[in-house]
Amino acid sequence: MTKQPGSRHPIAKPPLVLTMLEPLRFGLGVSTLFAASGLLAAAPRGDSHPVMVLPGFATSDAMTGLLRSFLLQLGYRVYPWELGWNFDQHSAGANGEHIARRIAQIAADCGEDVSLVGWSLGGVLAREAARRDRGGIRQVIALGSPFTGNPEATSLSLLYDLLTGNKTRSEASSRRYAVGHHPIDVPATAVYSHSDGITAWENCCGLEGPQTENIAVVVSHFCFVASPAVFWAVADRLAQPAGEWRPFERGGPFAAFFEA
Repeated sequence: MTKQPGSRHPIAKPPLVLTMLEPLRFGLGVSTLFAASGLLAAAPRGDSHPVMVLPGFATSDAMTGLLRSFLLQLGYRVYPWELGWNFDQHSAGANGEHIARRIAQIAADCGEDVSLVGWSLGGVLAREAARRDRGGIRQVIALGSPFTGNPEATSLSLLYDLLTGNKTRSEASSRRYAVGHHPIDVPATAVYSHSDGITAWENCCGLEGPQTENIAVVVSHFCFVASPAVFWAVADRLAQPAGEWRPFERGGPFAAFFEA
């Protein structure tokens, strides 16, 4: 088990009980989301710039439908990633070229830089795109994304290896995770949960800097795309004017779901 940068404790997989509760918690989360629709109507609104939403491992754009619908209601020009099911390099390209091409296309069509919102593996790929291809990207928001730490600290490591052909125990995987926590060149937010049942929360935090931050919220892994608290945080981050970054303030109607 590896350690999170700056931590003395090894990073382990989430407890089995949290993994088993993921389906139930997701169902409750969706119900809560619809019940909170009135409160979400007051979420911060931005300047209608383009936003691309990336799905998690072994899911497609269908899984991010609720989040994209919410962002559309706030007035953003919202784009799915349109790369099919997310099987890492098989979908994004060996060097992320498919994502880079998609970002460039959206930026050219809109005449503006694109904000990337990625859930789980989608957030990993979004951060890598910003690190590799700075042009055309306004900011990155990662939701429950294991971009650093221990690549084996996930409940889906065997399935990931099987479907992607990658090896979580390989040197290549270790190198990828070793640099993931470093700040990228655009404003970046990492939203994570101590009760994540799929990936270790320590894997989902980066080094904080002048325009980077970590936000702890009480949700399950699948509820990152179906949580009113997460949706509020995403709206708040996207509403910042271009070039003007401020830390997230844990307030609003869903303050109880955020940890200090």
